[in-house]
Amino acid sequence: MSDERPEKPLPELRASDADRERVVELLRDAVAEGRLGMDEFEERLEATYASRTYGELEPLTSDLPAPGQVSDGPVSFSKAPAPRSGASSGESWPARIGGRGTSSWGVAIMSAFQRKGAWTVPRHFSAVAFWGGGEIDLREARFEEREVMITCVAIMGGIEIVVPPGVQVEVNGIGVMGAFDHREMDVAPEPGAPRVIVNGLAFWGGVDVKQKARKVPGLRRSKRKEL
Repeated sequence: MSDERPEKPLPELRASDADRERVVELLRDAVAEGRLGMDEFEERLEATYASRTYGELEPLTSDLPAPGQVSDGPVSFSKAPAPRSGASSGESWPARIGGRGTSSWGVAIMSAFQRKGAWTVPRHFSAVAFWGGGEIDLREARFEEREVMITCVAIMGGIEIVVPPGVQVEVNGIGVMGAFDHREMDVAPEPGAPRVIVNGLAFWGGVDVKQKARKVPGLRRSKRKEL
């Protein structure tokens, strides 16, 4: 059987917000391990957010080994590990706070929107659902500041907000023939965890705030094999 490896992205291809966040994660680890000074870290961080292609991102981590390891060669940002979620994964909450918000709003008018995966929640995020639905998943997100606010307006529509265990949540929304549903958190707030404030209006609609742990890839598949 041949050893097939994924092809490296072409340098001229456009990079996504998730690609830039993976580079930022590697740079933060490099600072923690003493490989980068703060001045150089700030320069590379600024260059990361200004990058538009894979070719512009590649040099920013080409001289860094994998976090916590001594490598025989440089590590490509495209092979960087996905951001971990929550303090239970080994990454402290303060390590997930900081950076520039990657998206400040979401609108669904007779349609739907999603914000999930590796993204950075800004200090203020606005969401509107009119005859539509929105999903805001914070389980793998970073936070621009320790306290962020999400303002939701749901008119004959619905918005679901999913937070990881340990995050502090405050809900102040108003429901008019609608509801702001804040389910009791299974895990108490953890020291240093972000604080998420949810407010807004639900008119003939609903805003649902719930706590869920991060999904573990392959877990369901392995259980099926055991059966």
